[in-house]
Amino acid sequence: MQYDRIDARILEIVQKNNRLTSEVIGALAGLSATACQRRLKRLRSEGIIEADVSIVSPKAVGRPIQMLVLVTMERERSDIIDRFKKAIRSSVEVVNGFYVTGDADFVLYVTAPTMEDYEEFTRRFFYVNPDIKSFKTMVVLDRVKAGFAVPVEAPSES
Repeated sequence: MQYDRIDARILEIVQKNNRLTSEVIGALAGLSATACQRRLKRLRSEGIIEADVSIVSPKAVGRPIQMLVLVTMERERSDIIDRFKKAIRSSVEVVNGFYVTGDADFVLYVTAPTMEDYEEFTRRFFYVNPDIKSFKTMVVLDRVKAGFAVPVEAPSES
């Protein structure tokens, strides 16, 4: 997966607003709309752009309770880790999940309509899973920043 300075500029632009037309993106990147479309298609097919998403307010859609959950597994075996990763992917309550190093094995970002709903989720998702040693919930008081933008540096000219 390689990209050049123009691709880097396109990536900066679409990370700020992916609803811009190819004409606008192209103009900002110094390209024609057609050339811009070709580059966007390549960036997507090569997996440099993984997805085009909208960031939705959890409160606005009835899920105001947000938690970060640190999960520690009973054992670190590949089959156990893979099974839990699959459970994370299939859970609508888990918005983001990360397999991490440190004191916990996973960090999850979870939303729920109420604390009672979150408690029900913990019973269904954590307590019945014998592979989970423990989990620790931190309630989010304020979402200070939400996004997926990654800093993109243009490759150096060689």
